[in-house]
Amino acid sequence: MTKLTGPEITERAPRGWVYLRNALRTRLRTGDFATGLALVNTIGTAAEAANHHPDLDLRYTYVDVRLRSHDVHGVTERDLRLAATISELADSVEVTADGNDLTVLELGLDSPTFPAQVDFWEAVLGYPRDADGDLLDPYAKVPLIWFQKSGSEEPRQRWHPDLWVDPSEVQPRIDRALAAGGTLVSDADAPSYWVLADPEGNRVCLCTWQGRE
Repeated sequence: MTKLTGPEITERAPRGWVYLRNALRTRLRTGDFATGLALVNTIGTAAEAANHHPDLDLRYTYVDVRLRSHDVHGVTERDLRLAATISELADSVEVTADGNDLTVLELGLDSPTFPAQVDFWEAVLGYPRDADGDLLDPYAKVPLIWFQKSGSEEPRQRWHPDLWVDPSEVQPRIDRALAAGGTLVSDADAPSYWVLADPEGNRVCLCTWQGRE
């Protein structure tokens, strides 16, 4: 299977699915636990038949779904097919697929002594390194941690969060951040990411899939 590009994925993804951090995702708003459990079992049967298995997170009123082809580290045709099947199964029990407010949080460490810091954090956290040298929880329960070299005189915090959002969510979040007293530090790398800062100067990046292919 060939890894698809961001435009290919977003053009063909079923309604209610979003492309975030190399995976296709949605939230199935079941409304109650029993409906969610039954839907998870139905999805499981379909996944077994397709020999392609999503990550499912069952909660009281919703089920989060993540699709990714691990052999190519991205989204392929098989993910789009299974997403379409899952949407049909959800529609059949009147469950809405809505991924617009889904986000993915990562932590970046800016360090003038990179990559010397990586060994320490790998030892403390116990995460294996992925193909990009980032530290990744194998169970995907806590944020991925990545590292980059910075200058030694920069007046900013060294840890900063990266928040992956759907492109449609960027401007509303920027507007709310500015209204809350924040500032837009830079949009020079938009639409890949925008840099915001809180009133004390602590920074966060809003990231999308755009401009990365």
